[in-house]
Amino acid sequence: MSSEDLRKMQRDPLAAIQQQVKAQSATSSSSSAAAMAAALRLAQAGYTRTNESSGAAPQQVIGEQYLVFALADREFVVKAEYVQGVERFIDITQVPNVVSWVRGVINLRGSIVSVVDFRMFLDMELLPYTPRTRLLSLQCNEMVICFVVDGVSEMLPIPSGAINSQARQAAIPYWAVPYAAGCAILANRVLVVLDIARLLFCEKMQRYEALG
Repeated sequence: MSSEDLRKMQRDPLAAIQQQVKAQSATSSSSSAAAMAAALRLAQAGYTRTNESSGAAPQQVIGEQYLVFALADREFVVKAEYVQGVERFIDITQVPNVVSWVRGVINLRGSIVSVVDFRMFLDMELLPYTPRTRLLSLQCNEMVICFVVDGVSEMLPIPSGAINSQARQAAIPYWAVPYAAGCAILANRVLVVLDIARLLFCEKMQRYEALG
């Protein structure tokens, strides 16, 4: 990668993600997942979480790559292989006669994709969008949905041993329990691991898709 490419990523990390995804669209699914993970690791550098308070050199962690995003006061993670893209909040084309949590549709690299406000979908308090609000596009099989989330922070390797699939409900907010695969405990962070297949193919989502 050239120094100019790195400068572009630092200036506009989300644009760099979009460019990388577009460039890899013709490759195999496994290659695309790896490219997405690499692109997000670099592109998120402009606003990733740091270890500024410890002053210690970061330790190398071996594990599968996950994307970290925020909703309310919780951190959630999804496997990088399910991530189609991360976009700044843009104008959404409204669609009449749909459920309230579907904000409309957008053109995502040539495909029309439904935009779901994740807070509304989970029956949470609806807050005004901010400059940190992001559109997170997730895909499982042929299903693609773009979710409005409070923010996206970083790519993170998570060892499989750090994920507790038997986490008690106290560790997972009640509104996320139906779609959670467990929790990942890393240092002083508790990350809710989402089951993307369970989310995208839940009865609530499928009922909307059938009506659409």
